[in-house]
Amino acid sequence: MLKLHDFKLSGNCYKVRLMLSLLGLEHELVAVNLRAGEHKTPEFRQTLNEFATVPVLTDGEVILRDSHAILVYLARQYGGETWLPSDPAAQAAIVQWLSSAASDIRWGPEAARLHHLFKSPTVNIDLAKQRSAEVLQVLNTHLADRKWLELERPTIADIACFPYVALATDGDISLEPYPYIQAWIDRIKQLPGFVGMPGL
Repeated sequence: MLKLHDFKLSGNCYKVRLMLSLLGLEHELVAVNLRAGEHKTPEFRQTLNEFATVPVLTDGEVILRDSHAILVYLARQYGGETWLPSDPAAQAAIVQWLSSAASDIRWGPEAARLHHLFKSPTVNIDLAKQRSAEVLQVLNTHLADRKWLELERPTIADIACFPYVALATDGDISLEPYPYIQAWIDRIKQLPGFVGMPGL
């Protein structure tokens, strides 16, 4: 059975939980207490993830870290052509959004949430707000004439970008100026199999 090592408040873990649910896949959730440092134990590092982060997905002998790598695996292993097609141009169009989620969104809305919700001392909140405004404006403009990020249907591009954008208010970032983003969030919430998380 698929097993996800998970932290409930993590947007990155949530990406995987959401994908598992959208695909209708049975799975076991294993809660990892980050505050207690369970992800930093020698056993966790040696058997699951040497970088000591969650999420980690196991599927038989397959062990994967990083939410976006896991999305790619689940999409190709269990989703056919629907969530990540095999066509090179279509794949690349989707993967560029995984990169945006891991960079622009990470250092914008995700960092602002880390500052406000988890009181992280490492976040430059002024810079995070500036980056949030930049990436949200780009995203809003991109969505002005389309319903989904790519291919005119939901893909893992949407799943990768959705959580920390939708959770922007946790970081004191308003989504009011971005109507097309708000409409996109609502469309994702209407997908069959959608599940939420605290804050959504």
